[in-house]
Amino acid sequence: MARQSKRGRDAGTGKFISIEEAKRRPKTTTIETVKVGPTKKRKK
Repeated sequence: MARQSKRGRDAGTGKFISIEEAKRRPKTTTIETVKVGPTKKRKK
């Protein structure tokens, strides 16, 4: 099952930013839920 995490994104440039920064600038940013795939296991 895929995990989910929240990320902030600048609407103008599309770059990821911190959630705190996105909350400070709500007119030009969005907070998205991004699916995170499973981690790969290391071979021993």
